[in-house]
Amino acid sequence: MDYYAFLDSNNVVTEVIGGKDQGSENVDWEKWYGEFRGQVCKRSTTDGFRKNYAGVGFTYDAQRDAFIPPQPFPSWVLNEETCLWEAPVAMSADGKFYNWNEDSNAWLEVEIG
Repeated sequence: MDYYAFLDSNNVVTEVIGGKDQGSENVDWEKWYGEFRGQVCKRSTTDGFRKNYAGVGFTYDAQRDAFIPPQPFPSWVLNEETCLWEAPVAMSADGKFYNWNEDSNAWLEVEIG
């Protein structure tokens, strides 16, 4: 099954629906769903097509032909290859839990239990 993302006038995803697989029945389903709804519609899949699976609030970037999630923090930068946001400092891989602290631009350990 393919999925189809409907975009507002700013190319922000407002809804994602399940639909026909592109190429089935010799129909351009992206175009069909878009015309049916009267909105711009872009196909999304879970296999990395258009970089990321579309979600409500994601932005479709036509130049990159990619869905980009909302930027989680102002200091995070977009990875041009994955179209995902990355912290300016890598999180430790020591198996502990961390939350990003924007004020200190650092990962702070979360105390569990």
